[in-house]
Amino acid sequence: MSAKNRDNKNRWRNITVGFRVSPEENELINRAVALSGLPKQEYCYRRCLNQDVVVQGNPRVYKALKTEFATVLAELKRIEAGKGVDDELLSVIELISIILGGLKGEDAKGE
Repeated sequence: MSAKNRDNKNRWRNITVGFRVSPEENELINRAVALSGLPKQEYCYRRCLNQDVVVQGNPRVYKALKTEFATVLAELKRIEAGKGVDDELLSVIELISIILGGLKGEDAKGE
């Protein structure tokens, strides 16, 4: 029998919550989870409960940022070739800038 799932306040997590998303939404959620450095469950319930998601710099976050920067660069090259900008790219760029601002010790607005 597996160990009981308990959170950091020693509460037993025995209820499952699920919801459906589109493939595009799933990709955005997965990107945000990777950039946060948190497990997906932790990220999702913090966002659902409107709690702060504080990114701690570590090798996993660095790798996710590097991967996302490569994706953004490819998209910017595509845009330069005459294609349009989509909202998903803008939301990923905004998320990256917020994370980098937080890692540098700035507030969420970059001030």
